[in-house]
Amino acid sequence: MENDKIVALEDRIPKLKEQRRRKANKRLVLLVILFFTMIVIIAYSQSPLSHVKHITVTGNEVYSNNEIVKASGITKDTNIWKVKESNITSKLNHLSEINKVNVQVKWPNSILIQIKEHKRVAYLKSGKNYLPIMENGKILKDRKTEIIPVNSPILFEFKEGSVLNMMVKQLENLPIEITNSISEIHYSPKKTDQYHISLFMNDGFEVSATLRSFAEKMVHYPSIISQIDPNKKGIIDLEVGSFFKAYGPEVEDKDVE
Repeated sequence: MENDKIVALEDRIPKLKEQRRRKANKRLVLLVILFFTMIVIIAYSQSPLSHVKHITVTGNEVYSNNEIVKASGITKDTNIWKVKESNITSKLNHLSEINKVNVQVKWPNSILIQIKEHKRVAYLKSGKNYLPIMENGKILKDRKTEIIPVNSPILFEFKEGSVLNMMVKQLENLPIEITNSISEIHYSPKKTDQYHISLFMNDGFEVSATLRSFAEKMVHYPSIISQIDPNKKGIIDLEVGSFFKAYGPEVEDKDVE
């Protein structure tokens, strides 16, 4: 029995040596692969191949692709390994017309910049030009145009600040079909109401209102004008209650709801 055990142990020794040899070979292969991988990575990171080759910008309308790329600080000489998505996002968020930014590194050498801008809600009349007004209340003074925008209210006498911010919020609370029916909005404060505005509608009516309750009352505009003779134009007063006063002395005031 003892001889049988000795013989069995001797038979196992070559097998154990073979197993150890295989393990050693696997380790060696892994080390070689790791070594060459590191060499390739180092060579790639130090070569022009690691520079940014493609920059894709999407979602931008106010800013051009070149303006976005310039503001991001990325150039074709930028090493892809040194690109930090958070840094690019921070730089682009400093642009007042930018709402959200998403930056993605696409290996081996591409950058994707996805932009969401503040939408334009109106235009400010400035001399012969029109300046876009964004949803955050910013006026784009460097984006002036001489072309009258279609289906966008034209604002007069407004400037950046609390009154304009209130005006923008009120417009955003209106249905789009009512906003599109507004031609002009004039800021015309009174001694009794610093938030008074006068509107000129595309259908020929004039509206007198206060920003405090503008959207709340203006939402009923279609119902109001349905009660008025379309051949008689005048002022719809929404400051206190709702009533219509036709142009000219021959027509009396008419309450509308």
